[in-house]
Parts: sequence; structure tokens; C-alpha cells
Amino acid sequence: MFIWLFHRISGVSLIALFGIKILTSFFLFTKDNKPDWALSLHRQPIVDVLILILFTFHSIYGIRTIVMDMGYKNEKRLFLASNVVASVLSAFLLYIYFLMS
Repeated sequence: MFIWLFHRISGVSLIALFGIKILTSFFLFTKDNKPDWALSLHRQPIVDVLILILFTFHSIYGIRTIVMDMGYKNEKRLFLASNVVASVLSAFLLYIYFLMS
């Protein structure tokens, strides 16, 4: 139940976060006078961190759902494995993100 709920919430959250990034990019790249709100919102590292974490867990849980649909029966082991993989991948991506910025 947790993964089902998280998958739905993370999907909607990713749509909203990507929408924020696209909207602020539009204002920053098309206007001569760049609005302060768009500049401050586009440079928020919390938005980038949320996108990285939510995207990683959302995609790994999606792969988990596909594996379960193909007939894998040990749900607890798959839940643990998907959490470990998503956590390690998220930590690696966040390390690269903060190393580059």
C-alpha cells in the first residue's frame, strides 16, 4: 500500500516540480528583464534535490511494479531491494549534484 500511494504522490509532485522548472526557465530565457521571483525559484537547490530523489524512487518503484507484474512473488525482498537501490542511487546523484554546484 505504501508504494502504491508513494508512486501516485511522487508522480504528481514530479509533474509540479518539472512544471516549476519549465515555467521559470521560460521567464529566464525569453525575457530581457528577468523577474526576481523566477530567478530565485529556479535556483532553489531544494527543488533540484526533490526532483532527484522523487525521480529515482518513482522510477525504481515503477521497475518493481513491472517485475511483480511479470510474476515475481517475494514482495518483501523486492521492496527491500528496491529501497536499497533507490537510496544508493539517490545518494550517488546527490553527491554528484553537490560536487558540481
